[in-house]
Amino acid sequence: MALKCGIVGLPNVGKSTLFNCLSSAKAQAANFPFCTIEPNVGMITVPDERLTKLAELVHPGRIVPATCEIVDIAGLVKGASKGEGLGNKFLGNIRETDAIIHVLRCFDDDNITHVDGTIDPIRDKEIIDTELQLKDLETIEGQFAKTQKAAAAGNKDAKVLATVLDAYKQVLEQGKNARIVDFDTKEEQDAARNLFLLTAKPVLYVCNVDEASAKNGNEYSKRVEAIAQEEGAETMIIAAKTEEDIASLETYEDKQLFLDELGLEESGVNRLIKKAYALLNLQTFITAGEMEVKAWTYKRGWKAPQCAGVIHTDFEKGFIRAEVIKYEDYIQYGSEAAVKEAGKMGIEGKEYVVQDGDIMHFRFNV
Repeated sequence: MALKCGIVGLPNVGKSTLFNCLSSAKAQAANFPFCTIEPNVGMITVPDERLTKLAELVHPGRIVPATCEIVDIAGLVKGASKGEGLGNKFLGNIRETDAIIHVLRCFDDDNITHVDGTIDPIRDKEIIDTELQLKDLETIEGQFAKTQKAAAAGNKDAKVLATVLDAYKQVLEQGKNARIVDFDTKEEQDAARNLFLLTAKPVLYVCNVDEASAKNGNEYSKRVEAIAQEEGAETMIIAAKTEEDIASLETYEDKQLFLDELGLEESGVNRLIKKAYALLNLQTFITAGEMEVKAWTYKRGWKAPQCAGVIHTDFEKGFIRAEVIKYEDYIQYGSEAAVKEAGKMGIEGKEYVVQDGDIMHFRFNV
């Protein structure tokens, strides 16, 4: 499923360091602005402990986790919407993503230059927001007059689009992001989606902190959390440089020891990947057999035939039914046969909405 998150932020806030930790593709990380010019793209594995536990029961030939795509986009600067700092190219890269991971520098370090000279994550956030908002206003204003004219002439589609454009215009002119606007009808929602506005994309604010703040954050990150809460957006804390050190360790035991010393149960990278996956509105169903235990990616809210189509288009075309085992039941009873014997296997039809972690077999006839 070709959905991807873009990592954005000002220069030198830790985007490329974070990308290096997330992906096997290595982005250059250096202490000067515009180190990243072309966006670096990598496929990242989504951590899922359920696959390991199922494999202990099934003993498959292999485990195949879910993946999602991550893009390290070059640092934006003030004036990007007008082309400053290769701004138009960078904004174009953001437009091609489905969700945004916005990295904010929340640490002091005199050895790492900040493009504006001082550390202020709220100011940094507002710089990025403003540039994206200005670009969105440019998009809207480019269609506004023509759409209003067509709407006045009685064009139904134009009336819907005019309503959407006007709602977005009012919010953006107040210096707010388009994602806070909700539309009631499917027609309005479709029209809004087709505008591909930058500030309408879901966002996760990542507070890049020093190692001492990796568990509980600091005053910088608390300020970010407060303003994100007002937007209804999520935040998370991560120490990118520390994560880089963890990633460089060779054994699982050494990594766990490092995490224990920091008082963390799970690495920040693992938590970030899971949040990125959720930010893209993605979930996982599982197939489990002797050949493999495999995670399959689908969009939240999909029904059984759509999920069957993820495996093969023929499965969706000829869908008859889905045999569904809840993950917890599989773990409790220890095998598919035992689950069936206990009467815990569900037989579901075309209207079944697949749930995250469902273990599924599809019956089809083409």
